[in-house]
Amino acid sequence: MIQVFNQYVSPKNVLLMLLESGLIALALVCGVRIRFGDSVEGFAAYVTLPDFAVQALVFVITLQICFYYCQLYNTSAIRSRNEQWMALGQSLGSGCLLLGVVYFIFPALVLGRGIFFISLALVPAFVVINRITLDRIWIAAAPREQVLVLGVSRLAVVVASELTRRNDLNVRFAGFVESNDANGHPDLIHGPILGRSADLQSIAAEHGISRVIVALEDRRNSLPIRDLLRLKVQGVRIEDAQSAIAGLTGRVWLETVRPSWFIFSDGFRRSALILIMKRALDLACAILGLILSLPIMFLVAILISLDSPGPVIYRQRRVGLRGKCFDVLKFRSMRTDAENGTGAQWAVQNDPRVTRIGRWLRQYRVDELPQFINVIRGEMSFVGPRPERP
Repeated sequence: MIQVFNQYVSPKNVLLMLLESGLIALALVCGVRIRFGDSVEGFAAYVTLPDFAVQALVFVITLQICFYYCQLYNTSAIRSRNEQWMALGQSLGSGCLLLGVVYFIFPALVLGRGIFFISLALVPAFVVINRITLDRIWIAAAPREQVLVLGVSRLAVVVASELTRRNDLNVRFAGFVESNDANGHPDLIHGPILGRSADLQSIAAEHGISRVIVALEDRRNSLPIRDLLRLKVQGVRIEDAQSAIAGLTGRVWLETVRPSWFIFSDGFRRSALILIMKRALDLACAILGLILSLPIMFLVAILISLDSPGPVIYRQRRVGLRGKCFDVLKFRSMRTDAENGTGAQWAVQNDPRVTRIGRWLRQYRVDELPQFINVIRGEMSFVGPRPERP
């Protein structure tokens, strides 16, 4: 298991993504070569840098985004070969549509029709061969990491079930080790109990354990600190159950988490590079979204003006980063006197304050399109926590 941004990621998936990025680029080069046939001069002229490099980069990134969102890199979501090939077809179809939009906005990035379709036909062939080959090599060569869970509580069972579910991580759940003062085995335990914590070192050596996840809900006088320290010195990784669950699922299990875990975890730390990349992505998505949605926004503004009197844009006070307040922009979906006499209040189902066009805007979230401007201003992020009212 490897961690990327505090999430457990399958090394196989990382390798698969890197290999397929190269294979998509190779398919494009082969498409150019096939298109020009024996004309070496034509091929050399077409692949001149930097124009062809930019075209290839857009082609690769677009298809990889579609692969990712069609779950081609989520082996827990896609089980069989047929499901993979179906997802591959879906990703190529959505990739064509997305590239069509990109080429419409930026004509300089357009590939020749012959080159585009030849390359697109080569991509699935390369991907299929790569996945079949890598699967066979991975099964034969990749070592499986042996993981032991210390504890037999409900928390331990949750960790074990998540380890079993994530079969893409190439880990094997070896079993449980109960604490010395444990009284009986809960009915919810489904897995081997290898012994007690007094024999932790010998159990780890016997089963070749490379990672121990501590899932003791009550650690007072039951945590084998000396044995865990010896295992850590020997190279065995020791991990807290809450951190393991967060890494395996991307969620925090709030039922057993301690306040100290939030204090000492590094989940809230963001490097300058991450912040710069996030801001660049916010700007790119917001500017592109604003450009694409301008015709819809123009039409919506006309409909709002015809439907009810008042301003088209509604400004609402919200709380942003570090408590800084700003005005979020929305298309007005309620009457102008919606909060007169009552102040701020939550909207309810079939709210009488909502206008006729506003009901449709709220249903399809079209009223939030002006928030692209808030993202461009830096007041909120394209993806992030919802800014609430003060």
